[in-house]
Amino acid sequence: MSREISFTFNGNPIKMVIEDHWTLLHLIREELGYTGTKEGCGSGECGACTVIVDAKAVNSCLYLAAEIDGKQLTTIEGLAAADGTLHPIQKSFVENGGIQCGFCSPGMILSAKALLDKTPNASEDEIKEAIAGNLCRCTGYVQIIESIKAVSGGEDEPRVVAFKSDELDRGE
Repeated sequence: MSREISFTFNGNPIKMVIEDHWTLLHLIREELGYTGTKEGCGSGECGACTVIVDAKAVNSCLYLAAEIDGKQLTTIEGLAAADGTLHPIQKSFVENGGIQCGFCSPGMILSAKALLDKTPNASEDEIKEAIAGNLCRCTGYVQIIESIKAVSGGEDEPRVVAFKSDELDRGE
């Protein structure tokens, strides 16, 4: 069954006819022709297909295209400025080694953007939680977390990692 929907795609109004069984991933890649959003697992486990819908990171492989009606959709192609200038999160990923093979990068970057739009000074724990649904097989996550921290401005509480027993002040 077909239906007409209207939504905002990367800042531009769109009106189109879709099929009820289409996922948002299908709509983005196959119908609109934007291939920055990746299909990894097809079951919502890897986060490669992450996009932002009304300020929330969602797995587009699980999201029915019909549900986008009346909403705002942002893909990785919608982050850079019209002149090609990278968004600060994209630039930080490049500068801090958060991009290796690049397959997970669009989903990671959009998960980070959704977090930082809501929590501009996110802590490392908040960053880890926000990207928990995104898998990366290349970086080990250290560079990804550093890339996000570099633009977040969040401060973590200092933590004692180790100490020597003779450094303790026992009040004697």
